[in-house]
Amino acid sequence: MSAAITDVRVREIAADDPEARDLAALVAGGAPVVVRGLVADWPLVAAGREGPEAAVDYLLRFYNGRQGAGYTAAADRGGRYFYDDTLTRLDFDAERVALDEYLHRMLAALGVEGAPSFYIGSTDLEQFFPGLSGANPLPRADFARVLRSIWIGTRTTAQAHYDMSNNIAACVVGRRRFTLFPPDQVAHLYPGPLEPTPGGQVVSLVDFRAPDLARFPDFAKAVAAARVAELEPGDAVVYPALWWHHVEALAPFNVLVNYWWNEAAPFMDTPMNTLLHALLSLRDRPAAEKAAWRAMFDYYVFGNADRAAAHLPDGARGPLAPLDEARARRLRGELLRKLNR
Repeated sequence: MSAAITDVRVREIAADDPEARDLAALVAGGAPVVVRGLVADWPLVAAGREGPEAAVDYLLRFYNGRQGAGYTAAADRGGRYFYDDTLTRLDFDAERVALDEYLHRMLAALGVEGAPSFYIGSTDLEQFFPGLSGANPLPRADFARVLRSIWIGTRTTAQAHYDMSNNIAACVVGRRRFTLFPPDQVAHLYPGPLEPTPGGQVVSLVDFRAPDLARFPDFAKAVAAARVAELEPGDAVVYPALWWHHVEALAPFNVLVNYWWNEAAPFMDTPMNTLLHALLSLRDRPAAEKAAWRAMFDYYVFGNADRAAAHLPDGARGPLAPLDEARARRLRGELLRKLNR
């Protein structure tokens, strides 16, 4: 693996620091934070310190036999899961596999010259490893709605991307490097196609191992804003939604567990649908119209949520009233009706 692209480090605190008592509050601070030793007492971390085989043996105590997704890339890809030269096809193989068999394939390839890389990404703990999160609980994180996922692989790289949820990423076996960028660096990261994508989200086209600044000159501006988190077993990095993160697994065998949650109510739609509709309805309009619509969106969407309806009586507010499940259902139905006209 290559060296970090910057020496600027994510702020670090210890697990016994008073700040670490409220992980959601750390995220609300608006910037990434490394919490050293947050999950250092996990049995899975202890198993990983014994070696990859012990870590896999521990994991498989909880595996329920359900088939999942395994991703395999040829050795010449260097563990980077990306595209072919056309940017229309992915450069790795995906297959439905029994995870125990795939993990043993992974173990058998460790230390073998020319072996492919192996990757199990974003696998729901409750669906595939029930009981694992209970045996390895995240301290001081009582979220009403949280998705617990596990990532297992050899030396692999998840190309820089963003997620629409807040994240606590715990390095439990091996070592990880997170390179993080604030959301306003999107243009400097040169996002790739909206589809297909290597893992469900748009990724940066820049190869961090050897950035081509002739092709991607503004990547230098992203580097100036980047922060790096180097994680050892038991450490975690906590960061807000929409922060771009480039994740490198640095050891021969690596396991990461993450926790995704969002403060938005579950009846709210995904903003990505709004973005796609904006491409359809706004992007190619004249510049003056786009500027006018920007002001409209600032008034109705991005400004104070109460402002647009403040001068209207309650019965006249319609979709401008605060959303609840019933209003969201009606608004979604009206939108579908208009889209299908």
